[in-house]
Amino acid sequence: MSIPKPLVQINQVFLIVFVLLSWLVNPLLLLVPLIVGIIALAFRRNLIMRAFTPFLKKPAREYVQEDAAQQRFNQWIATICLAVAFISYSFGFLVIMYIMSGMVVLAAALALSGYCIGCTIRYRYMMWKYNKKNSHSS
Repeated sequence: MSIPKPLVQINQVFLIVFVLLSWLVNPLLLLVPLIVGIIALAFRRNLIMRAFTPFLKKPAREYVQEDAAQQRFNQWIATICLAVAFISYSFGFLVIMYIMSGMVVLAAALALSGYCIGCTIRYRYMMWKYNKKNSHSS
């Protein structure tokens, strides 16, 4: 299963915009991408990607595709970071809020520029699991 790259990119822009707005306007705006992320993980339906699908100029299959499993992994990372950021804000730990939400902005910005840090983390994890499994069988 795959996702057209423009939909992945619009989700990355959405994350960047809402985190920056939370810094500039009100930290409660972190709830918007957090709730979208929770819904995406719980129901495997990203509301942002769904909302922008009608705006694709070509059929979805004609775009460069992104792996859906990788995107779910990336969504887990972003949602956990946003949850920690929001909880930190709720308890008055603003430095932690800025660090955790800043990691989301950084990861999304890097992904838009062509480097997926979530992909690197997942690849390393999968290799670790593979090596662990195969080292016990010899």
